[in-house]
Order: sequence, then structure tokens, then C-alpha cells
Amino acid sequence: MINDIKAEAEAKMKKSLEALNSAFNKIRTGRAHPSILDGVMVNYYGEETPLKQVASVNVEDNRTLAVSPWEKNLVTVIEKAIMTADLGLNPATSGDVIRIPMPMLTEETRKLMVKQSKADAENGRVSIRNARRDANGMIKELLKEKEISEDDERRAEEEIQKLTDRYIAEVEKMLKAKEEDLMAV
Repeated sequence: MINDIKAEAEAKMKKSLEALNSAFNKIRTGRAHPSILDGVMVNYYGEETPLKQVASVNVEDNRTLAVSPWEKNLVTVIEKAIMTADLGLNPATSGDVIRIPMPMLTEETRKLMVKQSKADAENGRVSIRNARRDANGMIKELLKEKEISEDDERRAEEEIQKLTDRYIAEVEKMLKAKEEDLMAV
């Protein structure tokens, strides 16, 4: 029982890290990276479809992404979707390839992005702590129903706390790396 609770808590914590990683990927640095366009949805025959499913996104050089639609009639639709995605990007079409130059980041923009990164990291920490709270609640419920002893409860809570500390340290490591990436000129 306790192992199931720990496994569930760890799964929730892993999902929190994955969500944080996804949030960090959406915050663009000065370099071109295909994950910047992960949130872009394209109107594909009346359905909102992720850009990845209607085109290939490649890094052309350090500061340019190239989007190649699989159908030529999607070029203008994709270009419009990128512009309306509120990413601060201005795509340029040449034939059937859409090139997206990454604008230089100003100091002010960098600081705003670091602030956003810190907010995302805090959300990740809160999510991890919520998983800990839920697990500890389930353990207390087992103690209340006399299915485990107080020693088992204390041991399980200590293990869950160690798990929590490990995942929060991982969040801190990810945040530090993202800040360094954003502040690198």
C-alpha cells in the first residue's frame, strides 16, 4: 500500500517536471529551436491541428527556423497561425518554405522571460508539494484506519519528503539552466 502511494506521488512529481520542461521550451531564447512552435495550432480542414502534424519544423541556422508544410495550400494558413500565436515571431514565406528569423532579445525582454521562468518553476514546485500533501494524506488515512503502524507512517512520510526534496532540487537545476540560457548574449 505504502509503495503504491509513493509510486503514485513520484509519477505526479515526474509529470510536474515534464510540464515545467514543456513550459520552459515555450520560452524562447535567442536561438532557434523547433519546440518554440509546439503550441502553434493550424486550421487544417476545419480542425485545430498542432503545427508538427501538418509540417516539418527544422533549424536552418542558429537564428532561423524553416517550416515546410506537407501540403502547398497550407503555407498561408501556417504563416497566419504563427503570427497569431503571440510568440513575437514574423514568418517570411519564400515559395513553399516559411522561414522564421528569431529576433534578438533585449535586456528587458530577457528579464521578463527570466521572471516568467521563475513563475513557471514556482508552479512546478507547488505541484510537487501538492503531490507530497496528497500522498501524506493517504498515509494518514491508512494510519487512521489502523492498516499501518505509526512507525510505518513516519518512515513513509520521510521517504516521500526525500522524494519531494529530490524533485524540487531538479526544478532548481532546470531553472538555473534556463536563466543562464536566457541571460547568455
